[in-house]
Amino acid sequence: MPQFSFDVVSEVDQQEVDNAINQTRKEIDQRYDFKGSNTTIEWRPKEREILLHTSDDMKLRALTETLNGKMIKRGVSMKALVYEKAEQASGSTLRQLVKIKHGLEGEQAKQITKAVKDLKLKVQAQIQGDAVRITGKSKDDLQTAIAALKTQNFDFPVQFTNYR
Repeated sequence: MPQFSFDVVSEVDQQEVDNAINQTRKEIDQRYDFKGSNTTIEWRPKEREILLHTSDDMKLRALTETLNGKMIKRGVSMKALVYEKAEQASGSTLRQLVKIKHGLEGEQAKQITKAVKDLKLKVQAQIQGDAVRITGKSKDDLQTAIAALKTQNFDFPVQFTNYR
C-alpha cells in the first residue's frame, strides 16, 4: 500500500514582505505626519530583517502599525515578525529591528510532533531539518491531521507543503 505524506513548515513569502514594505514606504512618503521626519525602512532580504528608523516614539508606533497593516493585507502572519526593542540612534532618532522567522526550530518541531501524536491517528511525524514530515497510509488521516494542526494555536506560523 502506498505511503502518503506532507510537510509542515514555517515560511514567509519574501516577495509579499517586499511588497508590504514598498507599500508602507509609499504611504509614509505621502502622509503629512511623516513630512520632514527622515523616516526610513530598510529591507535586508538575506538576513530576513527590516530596519525601521524614525525621529521619535510616536512616529515609530505609527510606522509599525502601518507596516503591520500592510503585512496583514499581503497575507504575512504577524507571528512571523519579531520586533526587537527600539534603541537610540544618532541624532536623537530611534531605530528598531524587525526579524522575520523562517523555518521551524527544534522546540517548535517537537510541539508539532507532539500535537500529531496526541491525535491518535495512524500517522507518523518525523523532524527533518527545519520541517516536520507527516506520513501515513490514509489520505483521510493526513487531511484530519492538517485540519487539527490548523486549529492549534502555535506561537509561530505553519504552512503545509509537498502533499503527496
